[in-house]
Amino acid sequence: MRILLDECIDRRFAREIIGYEVRTVPQMGWAGVKNGKLLALAVEEFDVFVTVDRNLSFQQNLPQFDIAIVVLQAPSNSLAALKPLAPKLLAILDSANKGQVAVITG
Repeated sequence: MRILLDECIDRRFAREIIGYEVRTVPQMGWAGVKNGKLLALAVEEFDVFVTVDRNLSFQQNLPQFDIAIVVLQAPSNSLAALKPLAPKLLAILDSANKGQVAVITG
């Protein structure tokens, strides 16, 4: 399973997602690409898109994208705030459904 981390997530968070192939938006050369186009690119190479963008589901028609989306909700997007959510993320990755949004809160 291939996972893409949005550019608003600290790249070091990838180390917390053990057992999966994880890349970041900047690593893919997609920094600055807006959400609709970004999701279209991500669908071609990834199974799951992880973001902290709570508005994504209101801004995009997510069922049209063949990728599972996970929104991490933490007090901030700092590594310290996101790390406690990693176990919950790992627990749902294998059951994340493409075209749907899963929200993980602290």
